[in-house]
Amino acid sequence: MQSLMDNISFQIIVANPSHTVYSTQITDEMENSAKARGTGIAKRSPAYVETKMEEGKAVIALTSDGKWAGFCYIEAWGHGKYVANSGLIVSPEFRKYGLARLIKNEVFKLSRLKYPDSKIFGLTTGAAVMKINSELGYIPVSYSDLTDDNEFWKGCQSCVNYEILVSKNRQNCLCTAMLYDPNSKRNHTQELALRENFKKDLKLFDRWVRLKKYVMLKLNKSKDSISSIFL
Repeated sequence: MQSLMDNISFQIIVANPSHTVYSTQITDEMENSAKARGTGIAKRSPAYVETKMEEGKAVIALTSDGKWAGFCYIEAWGHGKYVANSGLIVSPEFRKYGLARLIKNEVFKLSRLKYPDSKIFGLTTGAAVMKINSELGYIPVSYSDLTDDNEFWKGCQSCVNYEILVSKNRQNCLCTAMLYDPNSKRNHTQELALRENFKKDLKLFDRWVRLKKYVMLKLNKSKDSISSIFL
């Protein structure tokens, strides 16, 4: 896929082994971005990202002169029953160009191609990502609707909020769970209405996410303070 924005040409394609040279740059930016947001993502090594590229389970965005601009990869869980589009990241230099939406669209199409019957889910704290997911057909769900594959949840251990997830028995955390079910029996009209309502209330939902973050972090700190009294 080719895209031209403000005279900058982007190529958004399925990653392959030739793109492994960008792996360290990608993982460094993933970590920096998570720190800047004060939230966490499953930390991935350059080797892990390279494997995704070699398997053709990732999408990369490059400028016409070969600069890395963005990335996202696919993970399958529960023997392929569930799929996650993970690690969405855009280089700071190329933000505000709408690349995140384009990359998400391409990795979503790739997921549907490789795993046509799988449920596609995501966990995010970002309202912008929630909006993109909603446009693709995701709906907000509870954590119990996601995969119970322990390997997926182990990936959260590198997140700064992992203790909150554990304290909630993996039923809640700062992230919002969203799911696309290709085999949903939900009435199509009702589903469209639900997605429209979600998009319409996105600003309110964003405020709720920020409030949720504040409350959960405060409760977690209070718990630590109380525990320290008895140490």
